[in-house]
Amino acid sequence: MSVLVHLCTPADWRAALSAGALRPSGGPFVHLSSPGQVSLPAGRLFPGRRDLVLLVVDPARLTDPVVEEPGVPGDPVGMRFPHLYGPLPAAAVVAVVPYRPPVEPVLPAPGDALGRALAHQLSLRTRRAAEVRDVPGGVAVLDRRFPHSRDDNRLLLDDPADAGTVARVAADVLEGQVLPATLRWPGADAAAAELAAAGWEAEELVVMARSPVPSLPGAERAEVVAQAEVHPLWEASWRRGLAGLPDLDEVVRQLVGREHRNDAVVAVTDVAAREDGRVVAAGQLRVDGATAVVESVMTEPAARGRGHADAVLARLLQLAADAGCDLVVLDADARDWPRDWYARRGFTVAGSTWEVVPGQSGGATQDSSR
Repeated sequence: MSVLVHLCTPADWRAALSAGALRPSGGPFVHLSSPGQVSLPAGRLFPGRRDLVLLVVDPARLTDPVVEEPGVPGDPVGMRFPHLYGPLPAAAVVAVVPYRPPVEPVLPAPGDALGRALAHQLSLRTRRAAEVRDVPGGVAVLDRRFPHSRDDNRLLLDDPADAGTVARVAADVLEGQVLPATLRWPGADAAAAELAAAGWEAEELVVMARSPVPSLPGAERAEVVAQAEVHPLWEASWRRGLAGLPDLDEVVRQLVGREHRNDAVVAVTDVAAREDGRVVAAGQLRVDGATAVVESVMTEPAARGRGHADAVLARLLQLAADAGCDLVVLDADARDWPRDWYARRGFTVAGSTWEVVPGQSGGATQDSSR
């Protein structure tokens, strides 16, 4: 069996990330299932719930015994469930997947770097969203507290579709607004090109991956900091990138204000490098079981070329190793220089997605970047 699964609430999983493991509750074991069995405990324990997550467990990473035992009366005759007699280590969870029946969850294999990255992308956004709606081909995530955040108000589409279908779905969720979309299927470039021809913005993002490293030169130059310490760096970056917007102050306020929600669902660590005591470079690590995601590595323009970003990245890779992760992933613009910068630092391309954003004629009102 390639993977096992455990069904739980996002809150229970977040607590397990902090503790390093999910411990047995109400008995001597953690109840695991094969992928084909999970609907049975879901129906008994969480009838009608669609806000749960499936922890995708690599059995090879478990150190305590897994015993095949009968379930409860009413289960199919002869069915046996895998019971883990000990805690479930967070580092044995290779992916966290939304459980939204009757939608069939996609469970990546432990060695599938792209599948694990896409699982995290979907799961993080659904776990932190104020509202999740099913749409043809995927889901819409919405948070009307942050209308300028494209990352929080968008479609995540996994089923192949032509440009007309994507545009129709994007216009059907909210009255008077066309949502941006992430096209996540292989070959989505064709639909993205059609949308670009129709006036949408289309950007290919490559998913890059590598292993964490317990020790790299320069990591000691970067330190873990409270997130508020990097807010001025973020604000300055967004103001440069979005200069000219009539409501720039409100856009920046929302983009900073949204960030605290990530740590409510995954384990977030912010890292910074300083010059004369002032933060001039920063990056963020999001740990979700055995998968770590690098986000927001940036350096103040006047401080570039001095190795600060290298120090920040080295520290992030070290933190991922310390957390027991075996995979570090990130997204990079396929046409921009950071892709090559990451490639020189050991990241390789695992696959890609497409971001498509309606033009002004399409009714878009959002002004921010991801």
